[in-house]
Amino acid sequence: MRAAPAKSGPRRSRRPPKTARGALRVHPLTPDRWEDFESLFGPRGACAGCWCMWWRLKRSVWSKGKGDGNRRAIRKVVHGGDPPGLLAYSGREAVGWVAIAPREAYPGLGRSRILKPLDEKPVWSVTCFFVARAFRRQGVTVGLLKAAAKYARGRGAKILEGYPSEPGSGTVADAWVFTGLAGAFRRAGFREVARPSAKRPIMRRSLRS
Repeated sequence: MRAAPAKSGPRRSRRPPKTARGALRVHPLTPDRWEDFESLFGPRGACAGCWCMWWRLKRSVWSKGKGDGNRRAIRKVVHGGDPPGLLAYSGREAVGWVAIAPREAYPGLGRSRILKPLDEKPVWSVTCFFVARAFRRQGVTVGLLKAAAKYARGRGAKILEGYPSEPGSGTVADAWVFTGLAGAFRRAGFREVARPSAKRPIMRRSLRS
């Protein structure tokens, strides 16, 4: 008689259920959801030890903190009481992330040669996405963008702005489109308002009360 296999910790879904897109629930990243966020990002902190601190820190500080330093930095933001983004869930598993905050929370945008403010209008910014591999290309990013618009509107925002890539034809590694793809923004109701470089539109969505 074969012995029953030993039980291990919870495993990620290898394949998203067919209804995953419609069943998504989205919640702000509050301290009680930290473990879900940590599990989604994994040991690499989503990518290269970033932990979604790329736009929030000086480059030298970000580089020095790659990995655990950046993890501690984003955890401090989470426990500071102002959610730095939203988590998408399929069932009880966190499968997607979007960073969203008033633009001034991201000093890296101001230092960017091509992403300087377009005008003096106060905007909220969507800066980063991370989706679990098994759930990519399932509409999770579009769902997160729609939820981000609702969340920002509820916080009093009038304009939501994003900085997606539009690489054209050919396959692009997921790591290079962490700010999202322009097509997903269009499907979520955003429109292009500027194109400071050939493959980088700036897109906005007006948030009516």
